[in-house]
Amino acid sequence: MFERAKAIFIKEFKQIFRDPRMRTIIFISPLIQIILFGYAANKDITYVPTAIYDQDNTSQSRQLLRRFTYSKYFIPEQYIYNAQEQNFVLDKGKVDVVIRIDRGFGRNLVANKDANVQLAFDGTDSNTAMIVMGYANTIIGNYQQELLKNKAESAGFINSVPSVDLKDRAWFNGNLITRNYYLPGVIATIVTMMSLLLTAMAIVKEKEIGTMEQLIVSPLRPLELIIGKLMPFAMISLVQILLITTLGVFWFHLPLKGNVFFLLFSTCIYLFTTLGIGLFISTISATQQEANMSVFLYYLPTVLLSGFAYPISNMPVVIQWFTIFNPMRYFMVVIRSIFLKGVGLEVLWPQLLPLLAIGIVVITLSSLRFRKGLS
Repeated sequence: MFERAKAIFIKEFKQIFRDPRMRTIIFISPLIQIILFGYAANKDITYVPTAIYDQDNTSQSRQLLRRFTYSKYFIPEQYIYNAQEQNFVLDKGKVDVVIRIDRGFGRNLVANKDANVQLAFDGTDSNTAMIVMGYANTIIGNYQQELLKNKAESAGFINSVPSVDLKDRAWFNGNLITRNYYLPGVIATIVTMMSLLLTAMAIVKEKEIGTMEQLIVSPLRPLELIIGKLMPFAMISLVQILLITTLGVFWFHLPLKGNVFFLLFSTCIYLFTTLGIGLFISTISATQQEANMSVFLYYLPTVLLSGFAYPISNMPVVIQWFTIFNPMRYFMVVIRSIFLKGVGLEVLWPQLLPLLAIGIVVITLSSLRFRKGLS
């Protein structure tokens, strides 16, 4: 049996690497994707184009504005002088934020009255808007604290003004770099797409060129054919994850705190599901175009419900129940934990166990359907 499966294994490798387009898809495409996603998948807000609208023009207003402009976030792009300009720069997208200080700001502070500052920002991207608002609240809070401290000092009550010093510490991703969170997820999505696509397309290609009938009438048994067909794609997927992991670590300085062999072991378990689904897609598709469309029909909801971009805990309860049957959900937790936390089987077994169960069920049912199609 192993000799016949080995013959299919060798034949599949030769057929894959004989096609220049397939070589490009296997080796060049994942590298391009990780580079593009590595630069694009970054939610760190370090540049906020800002317009300044200072109607007060006092030492107090200028002092507050300096706190904004001297920070590394708010970059003054324009100075405006009326409300029409404020609406114009926001409508045209020339700036993301307008800092507006009305007349009387400094006078109110000197008179110990409340003073208002308006922050008008583009709320199209709610995530960016919330982060920008957090930066602004921090700056305003520090400014207000300094005002209180100065007034207490002038009144001789400095020792009676208590303060709270917050010391924060982030575990696993000390600098809170979003790229470190997203890139492991990108690696998972690339491995998913490539293993699905290669498996489904290669088997359907046999149908289109007429060689599947030759394999059916050969002495090969269905199990031997399945092993010989799937093993090359499993090995290619493992090579791909090594390549893109190496690029992520050395190019984007992605921390890899866990064991590389445990990463490969977890990937092998996950490949049971992707190769099995690719095999199933090949049984319901007559052409490569149908297989390609079916792969994307499965792939997009899988990524959306995996926790790659949106936390599963924020989804409706009904959708959260659906994610239980999504194998990428478990692999996403595993691969991020290996990269950022450096944990192993003793921590991740609750994720690997359902992943293994789903994989065994999927590849078994897909293999039975494939065997039925051959008979």
